[in-house]
Amino acid sequence: MYWKTREELSLENRLRRSYYELLRDELDQFILAHALKESYENFKNNGAPYPFVERKELKPRARLPKEEYRLHNSFLVIFAEDAVPEEYKKYIRFFESNKTTKTNLLRSKTLSLGPDFDRSQKFLDSVHFYNFLKDLLPVDYALLIQRDTSQVKSKHRYYISHFHVRIDWPIAEAAEDLARYLRYISKDVYEKGEKYAEDIQKKFFEYYSLPEMSGGRRTAASIAAQYMRRLPFISTVYVSSSESRSLYRYSEQGMAKMVLMKLSTKEMEQVAERHQMQVRELKNFYMIDQNGKYGVFLFRVAYAHTTPALPPEDGKLRELKPELFWLTVKYQHLLPLPGIWEHPPLRVNLIYT
Repeated sequence: MYWKTREELSLENRLRRSYYELLRDELDQFILAHALKESYENFKNNGAPYPFVERKELKPRARLPKEEYRLHNSFLVIFAEDAVPEEYKKYIRFFESNKTTKTNLLRSKTLSLGPDFDRSQKFLDSVHFYNFLKDLLPVDYALLIQRDTSQVKSKHRYYISHFHVRIDWPIAEAAEDLARYLRYISKDVYEKGEKYAEDIQKKFFEYYSLPEMSGGRRTAASIAAQYMRRLPFISTVYVSSSESRSLYRYSEQGMAKMVLMKLSTKEMEQVAERHQMQVRELKNFYMIDQNGKYGVFLFRVAYAHTTPALPPEDGKLRELKPELFWLTVKYQHLLPLPGIWEHPPLRVNLIYT
């Protein structure tokens, strides 16, 4: 395990872990709404049908259609529990030139920020933070949110420190790092030949629930998630893809994918009955919209890694068997509408019905 559990932390760092998780819960809600609910509204406002994800696309190793949907909000966010050390700039490109200073932000023509820019709004505890975040999300590459270490009084505050952050770690090195951790190689990804190295890179994408050799933000997110495992604290990577119409979330809790899902009247009745609620209650607190005969819901799939995708108990080197699955579906939930306080996620089974 690359990160420390609560029991291994000092009392100060336990408090910071709790604060980080509280802020992350709030960030989850905003990002979920922006990635999916607001994307759905973009299509609806433009009179275009929303391209719902088919349930079979959520199975491990599923083939996904390769089409970009410009109305779907896409972005990449890295949220670190602590400050990322300076030496990590080699592959996570955060410099003075892309720091969220007033000068840098005003220089960026992609932003709608005015000259009355409030410097405090980049902090997560600012009342204007989410307006600021929404302005920055469309910018190319990633946003980096981390702990502020500039002053003693701000050492427990989190802020968007950098925008336009490029992830420049080569895929081959990321796959090599994962393969060493899983004991499929001892040192080099090419030590057993080119075919073996190619298979390892393909399995890297499967490990992060991505189609083989994906491009763009999703690949950058998987590489960032792998690279951040070198740090002794937890981190969360969010990526919204306009091709997969999904929100991916990588963290110490594992990997999850959120999509918009259509449920028929019969399925809504079955879900309501199973969870001992009225269909009206289900619609009021979970349904985004009525789309013809169907209800539109937020659906989350949590994945677990199978034995071949976990380090061997004996620590010995082993041979890669590409035909073995590295992912399995762990949980499936209908999520309450963003911001709903009293209602929990509802466990369902939609992928394999």
